[in-house]
Amino acid sequence: MAYISFQPKDNFSTLLWTGNGSAGRAITGVGFQPDMVWIKNRSTTDNHAIFDATRGATYRIYPNDTDAQIQATNSLASFDSDGFTLNDGGDANGNGENIVGWNWKANGAGSANTDGSTNTTSTSANTTAGISIMKYGGTGSSATIGHGLSATPKVLLFKQLDGTESWRMWHRDAPNYSTKALALNLDSAEFSQSNWVGTVNNSTIALGADGSINLNAKNYICYAFAEKTGFSKFGTYIGNGSTWGTFVNCGFKPAWILVKCTTHSEYWHLYDGTRNPSNEANLRVLPNVNNAESTEAGVDLLSNGFKWRNSASNFNGSGKTYIYMAFAEEPLVASNGTPATAR
Repeated sequence: MAYISFQPKDNFSTLLWTGNGSAGRAITGVGFQPDMVWIKNRSTTDNHAIFDATRGATYRIYPNDTDAQIQATNSLASFDSDGFTLNDGGDANGNGENIVGWNWKANGAGSANTDGSTNTTSTSANTTAGISIMKYGGTGSSATIGHGLSATPKVLLFKQLDGTESWRMWHRDAPNYSTKALALNLDSAEFSQSNWVGTVNNSTIALGADGSINLNAKNYICYAFAEKTGFSKFGTYIGNGSTWGTFVNCGFKPAWILVKCTTHSEYWHLYDGTRNPSNEANLRVLPNVNNAESTEAGVDLLSNGFKWRNSASNFNGSGKTYIYMAFAEEPLVASNGTPATAR
């Protein structure tokens, strides 16, 4: 059973709010001061936006686009002790519009990490929950950077900050992780990727010279996640093409799942238990496009994992391979012996 000594809600949470179009809007109830916030306006085709403490609260990047980061003073204004403050921008605070924010705790703005051959500008690492944010400068040649987790990351997300390279995801369980990549902003299957991520261990990440992760004089962000029993799970599964779909055992009740087919061109899919408080969870967000939230018969979020209730090729095509990321609402069994309950 998946025992856990800390509360998942102290390291990851989902928050919903209705925008009011006013500057200085305090959003509370996250449960901690977030260091990475992913926001999507559920009502409109505004871009997704990711903010983090190493780059500064007002700098955003778009998961669904290749744009360089921009300073958006009309969007997220600050990270606060129980949430964050918004200004009047429509992507995060459009008047009368429904917004979702997914929040992760790292370790504040962080500081330079010297474990690798190249010092990071800042590494913000939460060793308890296996979450690290690294900002670093590219060298154009093989290098290593320190992630600070004291555990080996299983998922890495990279974005060039001052250029228009696509996102890159390195997922240790993807079938061809060493020679192929996925891009968060694309629906593509795994595509060939040379000279990129090398050895990943419990202190450093080896980088090749590919421009998506290490071009000379360019700046990058890397979000790294190490698996923590009862809190996070990153793996693969094979779809069965049935409405009584594949079950994926996470060892906890999922609060959030992100899924992508590696073998075919299919949209990324994101579900969470806050927008979907009961099964079947059918409110989805598509991270690689700016579409508003939509409804599709989807998934049951169970006490120990998730089970697809749809034969759609996006997430359960027969014989297709998928990668996933999942974070917990509750462990299957907490440190006090209390089991997770079904929805």
